[in-house]
Amino acid sequence: MSAILEGIKVLDLTRVVAGPWATQNLADMGATVYKIEKPGDGDDTRKMGPFLTDAQGNLTNDSAFFLASNRGKQSLTIDIASPAGAELVRRLAARCDVVVENYKAGSLKKYGLDYESIRALRPDVIYCSVTGFGPDGPYSARPAYDFILQGMAGLMSTCGQPDGSPGGAPMRTAIPITDILTGMYASVALLGALYHRQATGAGQYIDAAMIDASVAANGHLALGYQMTGQLPRRAGNTNPVAAPSEVFACRDGHLIVAAGNNGQFAALCKLLGCPEVAADARFAQNVGRVANRDALRELIGARIAGWRSAELLETLERCGVPGGPINDLDEVFEDAQVRHRELLMHLPHGRGVTAPSLRSPLRFSATPVTMKAPPMLGEHTDRALRAELGLSETEVAGLREKGIL
Repeated sequence: MSAILEGIKVLDLTRVVAGPWATQNLADMGATVYKIEKPGDGDDTRKMGPFLTDAQGNLTNDSAFFLASNRGKQSLTIDIASPAGAELVRRLAARCDVVVENYKAGSLKKYGLDYESIRALRPDVIYCSVTGFGPDGPYSARPAYDFILQGMAGLMSTCGQPDGSPGGAPMRTAIPITDILTGMYASVALLGALYHRQATGAGQYIDAAMIDASVAANGHLALGYQMTGQLPRRAGNTNPVAAPSEVFACRDGHLIVAAGNNGQFAALCKLLGCPEVAADARFAQNVGRVANRDALRELIGARIAGWRSAELLETLERCGVPGGPINDLDEVFEDAQVRHRELLMHLPHGRGVTAPSLRSPLRFSATPVTMKAPPMLGEHTDRALRAELGLSETEVAGLREKGIL
């Protein structure tokens, strides 16, 4: 076995982020993933720039958004809204171990691509529906968007500057975090279902809802509220349970200092030239430092402000005090550890150029992940239909003339 999911075939009826993120993980682990895209248009993210430039300098529909979530897949353009197209996809599903879709709950039934229809063709299929709110309930028919889920699930209520401070308001993350979390949970569920099928021979249905993943991400904040009845408040860049653990201004920018225990705090005060602060009864223990955070910030913040960030970070590391930079993305990819881990890759792309990619965080010693560029729209349609369904070149050409491919 050269890849952990070698021999597993996946029918990917997903688009945008949550579903594609899940199937990308399977592709990285060696599964053959057939991504079904709408002829002429493709995944919605193909229209969201910036876009890859081909070998002739022309802009393509291979966007950064699409490249980020579709590594290693095969793109087939099939119109599932047509009876002939839906039939082709059903035939492909019968040859796949896994089907993943993220259409509105129940909307694939009219095409014969719902779980019950596919299970009738392949009883041991593992079928995963990625939806916003699940297959039933008062919100099941609603469309789902990451931004909406960030607000609805409570994440934005705890992210941003505190009320009353400059810019104080709920804040979303720049990355579609609820989409990504849902995709990651779906990946875990799919691997679990594959393991279960290996042991029992039985497939199953997986209900992967964004609302579930998003609420679960609140973790200790949600449980703290349930235990105390007290709503967590936005704290900006301040760690609400430890001090000093926040962003400080230096002479040439900002950095993070996170002295999480008494020893680290004493070391911080010593290197800043104020050991008496560590001896102050108000700050001797973390609970006191949190309660007197404003006074502590004033005392040590004034001293940090006189340092250059690089010099202070080097000194913090030497003294065993956790600290870190706030990097822009250009600085991220110049970071020594990021470069050592080769987290930025360039993969040969069908456009005749190399496409940037971020290395999969999945690292196996015996079965390394497969890093292949995302596909061009419809790049594998002919090849896959001939190989999987036995269609002739003439049959494929006929389907294309009818607009089905």
